[in-house]
Amino acid sequence: MNLFEDLKWRGLVYDTTDPNVENVLNNEKLTFYLGADPTADSLHVGHLLAYLVAKRLMDYGHKPILLIGGGTGLIGDPSFKSQERQLLTIEESLKNGEGILKQVKNLLPTASMVNNYDWISSLNAIEFLRDIGKHFNVSYMMSKDSVKSRIENGISFTEFAYQIVQAWDFEYLFANKNCNMQIGGQDQWGNITSGLELIRKMHGFESKAYGFTFPLVTKADGTKFGKSESGSVWLDSARTSVYDFYQYWINTADDDVLMRLKQFSFLSRETIEELELEVKKNPHLRNAQKKLAEEVTTLVHGDDAYKEALKISEALFSGEIKDLTVSEIRMGFKELLSFETSKEELLVDLLLKVDLASSKRQAREFIQNGAITINGEKETNLDFVVIKANAIGNTYTILRKGKKKYAVVTHK
Repeated sequence: MNLFEDLKWRGLVYDTTDPNVENVLNNEKLTFYLGADPTADSLHVGHLLAYLVAKRLMDYGHKPILLIGGGTGLIGDPSFKSQERQLLTIEESLKNGEGILKQVKNLLPTASMVNNYDWISSLNAIEFLRDIGKHFNVSYMMSKDSVKSRIENGISFTEFAYQIVQAWDFEYLFANKNCNMQIGGQDQWGNITSGLELIRKMHGFESKAYGFTFPLVTKADGTKFGKSESGSVWLDSARTSVYDFYQYWINTADDDVLMRLKQFSFLSRETIEELELEVKKNPHLRNAQKKLAEEVTTLVHGDDAYKEALKISEALFSGEIKDLTVSEIRMGFKELLSFETSKEELLVDLLLKVDLASSKRQAREFIQNGAITINGEKETNLDFVVIKANAIGNTYTILRKGKKKYAVVTHK
C-alpha cells in the first residue's frame, strides 16, 4: 500500500487541489507546511489529527515545515466562525505560540519550525497593498465559503483580509523554503487555494504547488472541536489531565473506534482489522478502545503518563485505590462528589454529607450490609470514625458505595 492509498484507507483524504497530488505524494519528495494560529497556549485533538497527517507524510520521506501563526493569530481566521474572534495582543500571541511550539516539537521533533510573525511584522501597509493585495480580486475573495457565511452578519476588514495574509505565508515559504504544498483541515480549503493563486500570479502559472485537505475531527454531536467552544480535549495536561485525556479515548463509541484507530494511531492495517473483529465478537471487552487510548495517550504524553492514567482507571473500576498517590487521586477523582473537613467525622454522618445516603437509617443499612468501603477496605462498624491520620497521604479519604458510587473527603 502506497502513501496515498494508506491515507484514503484511514479516512484522511478530503480534497486535493490537483489530480496529480496522489502521484506527487507517492513518487516525489517534497516540502510541505502545516500551520496553526496561537489563539490558545495549547493544541487540542482537532489539531492533533493534522500533526499526525504531517508525521505520516514525514515518515514517507516528505519534509515538513510546521508554522506557528504568531502574525495571522493577531488577525483571526473567520473560517466557519459565526462571529469575530477576540483579538489577541502581540504578547499573548507570542506566548501562546511558545506553548504550542513545545507540543509540536514533542510530536515531530525533527521538523522545521517557523513563526510567520517573523516576516509579517516587517511588512508595511504600502507594501501589503501594492505588492500582495493587488493580486486579489474582491469578488474572488467574497466567493470563499469562509467569507460568504459571514457577509450577512458582518465581517470586519481585518478578518476579510485574513486569507490574503495566510496566502502570503504559502508564497513566502514557496519562494524562500522551496515549499510547494500546504496541508490542512477541510475548513482551510479557501485559504489554501488563495495561496496557490498568489503563487501562480507572482511566480507564473506553471509553478508547481499543491494543496491537500483532510476531514475535521468532530464531537459526538457532529460539531467541530475548537479552542473557543466547550468540549475541547487539550494536549496540555494542565488543561486536560492525562487521566481525562485517556478517558476520552477509552470512552469512544463502538461506531467510531475503528475510524479513530485508523486516523490517530500508527497501527498497521492488519492490526486494526483484527481489532475490528474484536469489536464484533466481544464488544463488551472494549479491546479496541483500550488500544486506542494506549496508542494516543502514549504518543502525546509518553509511556509513564499512560501507565499512570491506566493505573487510576483500573483502581476506579476495581475499587483498589489504596495504592494511589495524592496526585493520582486528585487527577482521577476531581469530578466526583467531594467534601472538605477539618475534624473527625462519624462514618454514618459522613455518608449523608457526601450524598451517598439520604438518611442515617439508610447509611447504617449500607454499612451493615457491607456496601461501604473506605480507601478500598470494606467497613461494617457503625461507630467507625473517619480521621485524617488514616487518609491517603494525610489528605484524601475515598468512600465507595457499591461498585460505582464514589465520594472524596479532603482533610484540611
